[in-house]
Amino acid sequence: MNEQAPAKPRGIRKVMAASAIGHFVEWFDFAVYAYAAPVIAVLFFPDVDPAAALLSVFAVYAVGFVARPIGAFLIGALGDRYGRKRVLAGVILLMGIATTLIGLLPTYATIGVAAPILLIVLRMLQGLSAAGETIGSCSFMAEHSPIRTRGRNVGFVYTASNLPPVLAALLVLGLTAVMTPDAYQDWGWRVPFLLGAPLAFVGLYIRTKVDESPAFVEMRATKEVERAPIRSVFAHHWRSMLIVFSMAAVASLGYYSLTGYFYSYMTVTLGLSSSHALISNSIALLITFVVVPISAAISDRIGRRPMLIASIVFGAIVCVPAYLLVGTGTLAAAITAQSLLGLALGLVFGPAGPAYVEMFPARVRFTGASISYNLAFTIFGGTAPLLATALIAWTGSNIAPAWYIVGVTVSALIVLIIFLPETSRRSMQHVENDAEAGAPLRGERASAG
Repeated sequence: MNEQAPAKPRGIRKVMAASAIGHFVEWFDFAVYAYAAPVIAVLFFPDVDPAAALLSVFAVYAVGFVARPIGAFLIGALGDRYGRKRVLAGVILLMGIATTLIGLLPTYATIGVAAPILLIVLRMLQGLSAAGETIGSCSFMAEHSPIRTRGRNVGFVYTASNLPPVLAALLVLGLTAVMTPDAYQDWGWRVPFLLGAPLAFVGLYIRTKVDESPAFVEMRATKEVERAPIRSVFAHHWRSMLIVFSMAAVASLGYYSLTGYFYSYMTVTLGLSSSHALISNSIALLITFVVVPISAAISDRIGRRPMLIASIVFGAIVCVPAYLLVGTGTLAAAITAQSLLGLALGLVFGPAGPAYVEMFPARVRFTGASISYNLAFTIFGGTAPLLATALIAWTGSNIAPAWYIVGVTVSALIVLIIFLPETSRRSMQHVENDAEAGAPLRGERASAG
């Protein structure tokens, strides 16, 4: 298959905006739920003690991730069969609708047990949407980009996941500052959810104004679109799936421990004020936001493999000390610890974003990367707050979650050291890999695109 010319600079900026907006909406909506967890626990699970209620809220949080593998199979296959652009428009609309409805949902006091049931249904719809967003937007950006700047471009899209939790935190901080506790619990917590609708419609509009991915346009023109991408990816690309699963396990566990667990841990267990916990979380995520495109750009120069392995090793080293530090219960310690973890996440996210989609050929890219990525996010990311809370309860040790993270990280690192190839010079237009997760394709030039 001949290489399509990448988009021109102005076109690249439009594609970057279209890709990043959906990523922004997805992660904003998930962050809002995490920050609203203490209030949701009271309003939707009022008949249990606070610790059990928080566990229930995090269980519902995990439900959104249970739907992600289902969505990955469905949305990934649709993206490979019918195009990236159409699918990305659909997922952002679904996410906006589900999040807005959570903001309108009656509480347990109004409709009884139907309230938590409806909350679960809406979280599942969020999960179905999220299943296609990250990989879809990264694929779309990568397939429009020249080789020499592909990592950097995807890094800018991928880092859009780090700004929303900061903005969500600032929004919650502002609301709690200007409202009485009773007013915030009565209706103020709904405001961030209700912002999902305008954000989604802005994203939908932007996505209708960009061109389809060059890789998919060429596959459609040459009649090389894969008709059975799910069967093909499991039959021929299992090693690539294992590699992406391992990378995503580290990324998801680290990210959701930081954003989905630490806030509640600091406020409920350590007794920090809500504002201090939000400040600490926000600083950490701002660091991640800044570091991701930098580490992605570095991986364009030195390669994805060395950047990923070095970054994951760094994360494993700082994890336990960071948890010990935050456990001292002071704001300064929390900021220092979370900043270290935010730095580690940024170093991993940068090369991981492009590597997820570079591991697969164009005809099964959306399917293969989505299934692998979302399985990892379900198993490790969706359960991170729940398992962290449970591990502390079972062991009595506040650093038990850190040892769990280290164990997962070391296991993933072994897989990557053995199997991870260098992918930074692969063409995004190739139809099939020459060798499963092997060296760059035969005949593929290591040119700058």
